[in-house]
Parts: sequence; structure tokens; C-alpha cells
Amino acid sequence: MHVNHSANSEPEPEIGFDDFMKVDIRVGTIKSAEVFKEARKPAYILMIDFGDPIGIKKSSAQITEHYDCENLPGKKVAAVVNFAARQIGPIRSEVLTLGFPDEQGRVVLFSPDQSVPNGARLF
Repeated sequence: MHVNHSANSEPEPEIGFDDFMKVDIRVGTIKSAEVFKEARKPAYILMIDFGDPIGIKKSSAQITEHYDCENLPGKKVAAVVNFAARQIGPIRSEVLTLGFPDEQGRVVLFSPDQSVPNGARLF
């Protein structure tokens, strides 16, 4: 899967609402973050709590430019929870944590600006 990290990329082809609903995007709270030492590009291993029935899931996230491990626990983030898990080095990344590129292409996490419960679905 290729992801364009450019802030000015062309829009993707039009899809229908049913296609959008196939992508299950939920909010969760980061429970822990640690440096992913074996990653080829600097990354963290996040443990994210999505509440019942999804539970706690692991994610590899290349977010080291804007975030420190110590400041991530407690932060609300959005993630795709229905992708197949991907083996990334020695870990299985179970969800895709979402973010946007800043002007230099560095990831800024996508987070709600008000309190929402873990597991709430984006619509």
C-alpha cells in the first residue's frame, strides 16, 4: 500500500458512501509508547485502548519528529481498526494510526478536539 505523504497531493477518485463505511475508523487512548528499536525508519510502538469490544491494539507509528514517548500515554488518536495486521520487523501492527503531513511531510496525529469515548466510530 502506497501512502502519499505530501500535503498537496491530488484527490483520490470518487467513491460511494458504502465504500467509505467499509473503513472502520475508531478513536482510542494511547496506553503506552516505546521506541521501536528494530524499525528501519524511526518509529514508536503504541498500545491503544479502543474499549469494548475491540480492546487494546498494537500499532507501529512513524511519529518521532513531533512526539516523545513520555507525552503520548493518555492522548486520544484515530486509527483504522479493520485492516489485516501487518508484520513490521518483529512486531505485528494491528491498527493503522492516522495522521496528516505537516509542511515537511512529518506526521501530525489525527485526534478529536473534544472528549469522545474509546471505540467511537468516525462517520
